[in-house]
Amino acid sequence: MGRPRVASRKRKAESSASKEEESSSSRSPDEVPKDSTKASTRGKRVKAPARKEPEEPEYLPDRRNLEDLWQAAFPVGTEWHNLDALKEVDWKFTNLEDAFEDGGQLHGKKVYLFGCTEPQLLVINNEQKVACIPVVVAVVSPFPPSDKVGIKSIQRVEEEIIPMKAMKLAWVPYIPLENRESQVERLKTQIFTMGCTQRRSALKHLKEERIKQYEYCLPHFYNPLKADEDEEDTVVQIMYPFEPPIVRDFDYELDELEEFVDGLVTEEVLPEDQKDLFKQFVKEQVRERKKSQRQAREARRKAIEEMDEQKKAAFEGMKFYKFYPVQTPTTPDISQVKSPFINRYYGRAHVVL
Repeated sequence: MGRPRVASRKRKAESSASKEEESSSSRSPDEVPKDSTKASTRGKRVKAPARKEPEEPEYLPDRRNLEDLWQAAFPVGTEWHNLDALKEVDWKFTNLEDAFEDGGQLHGKKVYLFGCTEPQLLVINNEQKVACIPVVVAVVSPFPPSDKVGIKSIQRVEEEIIPMKAMKLAWVPYIPLENRESQVERLKTQIFTMGCTQRRSALKHLKEERIKQYEYCLPHFYNPLKADEDEEDTVVQIMYPFEPPIVRDFDYELDELEEFVDGLVTEEVLPEDQKDLFKQFVKEQVRERKKSQRQAREARRKAIEEMDEQKKAAFEGMKFYKFYPVQTPTTPDISQVKSPFINRYYGRAHVVL
């Protein structure tokens, strides 16, 4: 009668094992066994992370409303490779910005701005070097002072007056920083800058002569009420085609042609057998110069006759302001190199700042 008991004990053991397996399989994988929990309480104490001190907020200086105005005025006539050199010095034009503030000389006025550069020998980082000083010219006028530029170099005998758009230049409305998010057409800006749309990346595709045009380019200005110095200038620049070319100034009122030519022969600049050809060349140059001066005087007289009183008053009221960078601890001293001269068309500025 003992065997049935053994079978019964086996069945109970198997039944108990089966229940444990079911219990184990039904337990959530996230559940930690009690033994494991006890073991974890005996582990090393986790050190709390060190408390971080709150970082002080970083304050950036507010951008000034007109701080990039001077950079918006394209530096006309500057060699392309020198445009990058302008960034080597942290130039500031806060004087230009202040001029547009309440009480400033340009406040509430319609102004047209263009840039240029003046190479000067300066002390930068304790050493002397030639650097380009950026300059901004402001023209107070109710209308654009000109839509043309002049191109003249030492190599060119005659200057060339061409439309600004031929050089991809135009008067562009300047939008102050605080209004950059507004619709431009709704803003009634009083500030215009001469901008250039010529992409520097495309320069490699341009001919050398075209690139040089930008370097010899000058903003043009013509005031019919004021006689151009060239109208009365009696000096003619002579560039005689020879090898090497003979370049001289000849004053058709003060110089005697025969003496002038003999002097060149004596200096061994002009061969004896070229005397007659050279004299004929000079006479032709003088005739051309006198003809262009007569035409200029006639054109100016006609322009004045056709000009209405409003435009005449505008020309009479035009003012030129020339702005240099302000002195800062990080910029070179330019106080001794400031000049009122703008260019051969605009002449001298009324105010230098």
